[in-house]
Amino acid sequence: MSVRSATPRSTVTLFAISSLIWGSTWLAIKFQLDHVSPDVSVAYRFTLAAMLLAIWCSFTRRSLRFDARSHTFIALQGVLMFGFNYVAVYWAERYAKSGLVAILFSTIVFMVPLGARWVFGTPIAPRMLVAALLGIIGVTLLFVPELMQGSREGDTALGIALGLGATVIAAGGNLAAMRNQRRDIPLLAGTTWGMTYGALAAGLVAVAHGATWSFDARVEYVLSLFYLAIFGSVAAFLAYLTLLHRAGPALASYVGVTTPVIAMMFSTAFEGYRWTPLAVVGVALAVIGNWLALKPRGARPESRTNG
Repeated sequence: MSVRSATPRSTVTLFAISSLIWGSTWLAIKFQLDHVSPDVSVAYRFTLAAMLLAIWCSFTRRSLRFDARSHTFIALQGVLMFGFNYVAVYWAERYAKSGLVAILFSTIVFMVPLGARWVFGTPIAPRMLVAALLGIIGVTLLFVPELMQGSREGDTALGIALGLGATVIAAGGNLAAMRNQRRDIPLLAGTTWGMTYGALAAGLVAVAHGATWSFDARVEYVLSLFYLAIFGSVAAFLAYLTLLHRAGPALASYVGVTTPVIAMMFSTAFEGYRWTPLAVVGVALAVIGNWLALKPRGARPESRTNG
């Protein structure tokens, strides 16, 4: 693969698209959890997303053919990134507060760069570690009021385990995505199959625990499903995976810190969220972390060759 680098403008654009869309999906996901099993909703979401991508690939004459070895690693990426990861997150929010899940998931900002360092030898800039630490502290402060309101009914410890498990699984999906990018797997075609495998994985989880394959025909459920499939899955993941390829794992994983902050902005606009001094400090730290993460370096931006 030829050496590639990202311009500051393209990096910020891809980062913003991923963060803004995923920040808004928190509202949409709320309409997915009432009457349909979470894993079934995940299966619906990524089946629809894969179908839309397949139609687009067919329309633009992009081949969806891969050899068996490529399918193996595409399936690994899909099962981890689009399947088990989302099933675990959806279920985690049934047992633990969403703020706690967000804090747990923000630790991906450490997991992915460290994993990339271990697997691919990708260097980690010290300022990215500082940005990651500031981001996690900021997210924690942002959700302090929610965490102090008491736990939901159910086993919070199970929610924590599921939240951490989802983060580890998502980090593994990121590493699989990096491997596939280094082997020149086309983004659109590879993502189409990856989401197909992710939908199958979610479906198998649903079958394994005997979930009812129901469908909520209410307008809220249908519209949120389409939003999550088109924007939350297709648009956001294509932007994120492109960012991962161009700017590297440290910067891309910082989306996991920015997303819950933006989600609280949406909550302010649509749900009447009331800000506290701690929340303001938390956002300020997250913004500083964003600035450090996105600040162009004086030297040449990170680039990668085929490994």
